Amino acid sequence: MEQAGEKLAAAAAGGRAQEVRELLEAGAPPNAPNRFGRTPIQVMMMGSARVARLLLLHGADPNCADPVSLSRPVHDAAREGFLDTLVALHQAGARLDVRDAWGRLPVDLAEEQGHRDVAQYLHDIPADA
Repeated sequence: MEQAGEKLAAAAAGGRAQEVRELLEAGAPPNAPNRFGRTPIQVMMMGSARVARLLLLHGADPNCADPVSLSRPVHDAAREGFLDTLVALHQAGARLDVRDAWGRLPVDLAEEQGHRDVAQYLHDIPADA
């Protein structure tokens, strides 16, 4: 299964949704790290909400943190301005109140990068959500 995990991470990084689906349906573990220690949801093409939803549907952990930066997939989606992906992560249970290694929340990253729609979504979330 190690090779299946590596293939899944590569397909997710490339935004290849059909390949991601096929690998997951064949039993590829959604949380298996690649050779760099990153899971498919950490390396996925953030602009592909479809890939995010497939991984999450098959049990990917939306709250996995990078061991160095402590950033989570929601930090990456917010920084890059991918609202659809951020919403999919949030709906799957991703925490929005966790800071990265530099003390930044996802909303901080969205604001720093000028992604107003993402920042607005994050501001509109109730504190207990």
